[in-house]
Amino acid sequence: MYGVPLMILPLIGYNVLVFLFGGVDWQGPVFSAQMMSGSTFSLSAGDVFILVSLLILFIEVLKATYTGAGSIVDHLLSTLVFVGCVVEFLIVAQAATSTFFLMTAIAFVDVVAGFSITIRGARRDFTVGPQNGG
Repeated sequence: MYGVPLMILPLIGYNVLVFLFGGVDWQGPVFSAQMMSGSTFSLSAGDVFILVSLLILFIEVLKATYTGAGSIVDHLLSTLVFVGCVVEFLIVAQAATSTFFLMTAIAFVDVVAGFSITIRGARRDFTVGPQNGG
């Protein structure tokens, strides 16, 4: 599963919820709790979706710390997921929501973080110039 960008899961999940189940009320409350202050804390469906996407982003960043032959493929596929998100956001009416936009932003952070971490790690593994004073 190393070569598969996990950010494709929220993209698939969003499309399944919107197109197969007829849509989601992204602003509708999913969870509410009374706080000690007297106010009510609530999470909307969009909030929960973004929270899950952030957890997946965390796993993707951890995956980016491992350098290897498959990491370049993983980064390229992550880039394709991001491009797919941008295209869908611009073209598909059901994707023109703040939830989808934030998921697209998370996919962008995944791409930038993945390449940055890999480049940073490769710099440590690669030394330039003569060694041992020679």
